[in-house]
Amino acid sequence: MRINARNASIAAGAFALGLGLAGAVAREAGPAPTVAHAAIPHRQIKGVGELSAAFVAIADAVTPAVVRIQAEHTVAPTARRQVPFHDFLDPQDGDAPQVAGGSGFIVSPDGYILTNNHVVEDADRITVTLVDKRSFAARVVGRDPTTDVAVVKIDATKLPVADLGDSDQARVGEWVLAIGNPGFGGGSTLDFTVTEGIVSAKGRPLQILAQEMGYRNPASNYAIEDFIQTDAVINPGNSGGPLVNLAGQVIGINSAIASSTGYSEGYGFAIPSNLARRVMTDLIEGGRVRRPLLGVTITDVSAEDAEVFRLPSIAGVLVEDFAEGSPAARAGLQRGDVIVEVDRTPVERLGQLQRMVAQHRPAEVVDVGVIRYGRREDFQVRLMEAAIPVAQVANRSRLVSAPEGLGLEVAELTPDAARRNGFTQSTGAVISKISPFGPAGRKQLDAGDHILSINRKTITSARQAQELLRDARSGDIVSIVVERSGGRTHIANVRAP
Repeated sequence: MRINARNASIAAGAFALGLGLAGAVAREAGPAPTVAHAAIPHRQIKGVGELSAAFVAIADAVTPAVVRIQAEHTVAPTARRQVPFHDFLDPQDGDAPQVAGGSGFIVSPDGYILTNNHVVEDADRITVTLVDKRSFAARVVGRDPTTDVAVVKIDATKLPVADLGDSDQARVGEWVLAIGNPGFGGGSTLDFTVTEGIVSAKGRPLQILAQEMGYRNPASNYAIEDFIQTDAVINPGNSGGPLVNLAGQVIGINSAIASSTGYSEGYGFAIPSNLARRVMTDLIEGGRVRRPLLGVTITDVSAEDAEVFRLPSIAGVLVEDFAEGSPAARAGLQRGDVIVEVDRTPVERLGQLQRMVAQHRPAEVVDVGVIRYGRREDFQVRLMEAAIPVAQVANRSRLVSAPEGLGLEVAELTPDAARRNGFTQSTGAVISKISPFGPAGRKQLDAGDHILSINRKTITSARQAQELLRDARSGDIVSIVVERSGGRTHIANVRAP
């Protein structure tokens, strides 16, 4: 039951009046019996009081550095992050120009501000409002769609600054505060709101950045998604605001929520501060991100991969292919290696590896540890700089038929099909039909993929591929390497049903 403030006051008054009447009756009836009141030991509430005081101190220290960002567009902004993942822009109704609101935080006394790319993307005019209600015109210094980080600048001095902390040190379960400027409906009734919660998880891959850029855009392959998850309440207008630890340090930039309504349902996601710091430095120094790369095509390992490659645990990143001029290939890595360590830090998942590499600069050397079919190998790799493409590429269609067994059928690869798709060979076997919900489809195999090998045996014909696939018994893992349009390869270790 909800009780508003007025009803609560009336209830409190009635309760006090009741106590007075009861006391009068007791005095007429004789002395009341002695009642023992339980007292809460001070030591049991001391910790809660100290935590409350810490929240107050953090809010006092950080809120002055949080800003409201209004981005004006000549046309309505493109809708982003569809259900179940929403951003928390605060769109305003009405005719063009359209205004969307978000948050940001000041990182230098002379006016550099960190926020999300999607807050300021395609904006014609940006206005920044400080906690003291001063407003400034802002310019975009640089933005990076692949990390959803942007930097804007206002002409001001002696501004309060938020301290960027070390997101790698954040631990699941620790208290955090989310600070932003929701400003529902464009008003100021909820400006600079502070909410509390904990770090619920780390390393969440949501696939929202690639979705926003469009999967047909090759740049989406460079999206880095290794979010910090929190249950601190985050709502419209909080995009770009800081996620702060109990030391008052920013460990993340609030970026998205999981919701069926567009409002908080307890799952918020923030870009790690270490990644944001690296991107921010590049944007300020050169207006663009210099993305370092190992030069590998990678995917997370599965239980089947761990069995095939004899891994000590189901963790690591599988190397499927190499970019042209790949420094990893030059250093000695091979297709089928599983990266388990970078600079003596264990690697558990794809997003984590991307983030760890992105925190370096091109031409820096990193130590890479791999497992090669059960054997540990170590390499030193000098990182290359990515030439992030912006061109669109054709999207392969998925067939919905449901073949038996592994859920795929094969056919002969014709020279004409090989030429159209840019395959390195003109004969062999190609996947002709696949069920997206079958064992092979769940491992991202597609109709049109050219089969290079099955269980490490080179495939020269469809009949050979069919025989090897038929030989798979229930529970066996079939290791399939395929080539895709443009010469890219994909490794799928599929367990036979």
